[in-house]
Amino acid sequence: MPDPNGFLRYDRRLPARRPVPVRISDWREVYPPAGEELVREQATRCMDCGIPFCHDGCPLGNRIPDWNDLVRTGNWDAAVESLHATNNFPEFTGRLCPAPCEAACVLGIAGGQPVTIKQVEVEIADAAAARGFTPRRIPTPSGRSVAVVGSGPAGLAAAQQLARAGHAVTVYERDDAIGGLLRYGIPDFKLEKRHIDARLAQLTAEGVRFRTGVNVGVDVTAEQLRAEHDAVLLACGALQGRDTPETPGRALRGVHQAMAHLVAANRAVATATTDEAAERRLARAVLPDGTPIDAAGKHVVIIGGGDTAADCLGVAHRQGAAGVHQLDLYPQPPTERDEARDPWPTWPWLLRNYPAHEEGGERVFAVAVQEFVDDGTGQVRAVRIAEVTVEKVDGRRVLTVVPGSERELPADLVLLAIGFEGTERQPLLEQFGVARNARGAVDARDDWQTDADGVFVAGDMHRGASLIVWAIAEGRAVAAAIHGYLGGVGALPAPVGPAAQPLAAR
Repeated sequence: MPDPNGFLRYDRRLPARRPVPVRISDWREVYPPAGEELVREQATRCMDCGIPFCHDGCPLGNRIPDWNDLVRTGNWDAAVESLHATNNFPEFTGRLCPAPCEAACVLGIAGGQPVTIKQVEVEIADAAAARGFTPRRIPTPSGRSVAVVGSGPAGLAAAQQLARAGHAVTVYERDDAIGGLLRYGIPDFKLEKRHIDARLAQLTAEGVRFRTGVNVGVDVTAEQLRAEHDAVLLACGALQGRDTPETPGRALRGVHQAMAHLVAANRAVATATTDEAAERRLARAVLPDGTPIDAAGKHVVIIGGGDTAADCLGVAHRQGAAGVHQLDLYPQPPTERDEARDPWPTWPWLLRNYPAHEEGGERVFAVAVQEFVDDGTGQVRAVRIAEVTVEKVDGRRVLTVVPGSERELPADLVLLAIGFEGTERQPLLEQFGVARNARGAVDARDDWQTDADGVFVAGDMHRGASLIVWAIAEGRAVAAAIHGYLGGVGALPAPVGPAAQPLAAR
């Protein structure tokens, strides 16, 4: 029985972030662990609603009221079990998910304060990690083999589910380390890589094999993969960055895709020594060809207003940028939900202030880049912007430049964080006989198979760039489909179908 007065006795409260001057001098996570008293207090605010809409906000179907009440009563072991019943990696989602479950919390109606679901989740997960993740007992081998191409959250979730069902699973990753975007796309100040390593140790103990540095379609052909395995899962993500080739000056030196900057920075952090004197700068970030892409001492312009842009902002601060501007095409969002536009419990359009924004930099809304300005040597020196209005006409976005509003911002490094166009064009698609659709993603039938029999797809490669909870949910669901395809005994949980969409107003 929940505490019926908990939400009346306690306000929503999160642990204080590490002080800005301290945290921008290193790459450790922004949030320190919350004390048990705070976590139990916040869990007490959950009302265990008769109809828990937080379930509808989360594609994983997390048992949120259950583990909130278990934390409230101090039953942490049962809370860990309840949390892992629906989520393979809650320590990832608790750090990286924007928490659509909180937007759907009943306490958020009419501008109220939703339960800190995400914070309670990560504290439960960290409590489990502190004791060590216990590998599940390996069942009798099924004699069937599955190849998983890609080691992001969708691929890893599917691999774990299939291994626990007795299948032999091999994960192929073209990078030199497992984790996909979790490894080299997400900065350490959001997700320290020790969390990934702890899960990989658990998966390895459960029988999952990992092969890194293998580019399927190049180093190993699709034909070879089909010959060695009974089923193949494609979970290669959606890494094709959206570009602006029509913008004058796009080819100048110093103008890069945001992911190039993030990957280079993460690699630098991963290879740095632990020498305290090197803590701030670490190794300088460079591209694979040796081109510097470090923000140290530079004027940085980040184009885009989402998670990736905020990640670039935090990285630029830690690299010692001279100044940063973050540009957003759209007007500044409201600070409170507009019920006419985004009625509860849908995901609202709001001004979202990430920890990186309190660390410095300037946000500029309702502007569009008109030109990347050459310094005369082929290097960008400035970005020319103009104020714009944005309208939807026949379903298409139409921009109108405000006359006389053009100005220049200094820029030595420009990062394009304007979204993704789907999965990358790569040899494995042609070899498997699988095509990208108009959105740059790969379609799946009702059983999660692509146009190629025995070849399945899930995660961002299937639905386009999306949330980590959707990737894990699809990984779990495709594992259930593969298990059935292989003639596995019983059924695995399948929280979503291939056509599932986020909660939205109709």
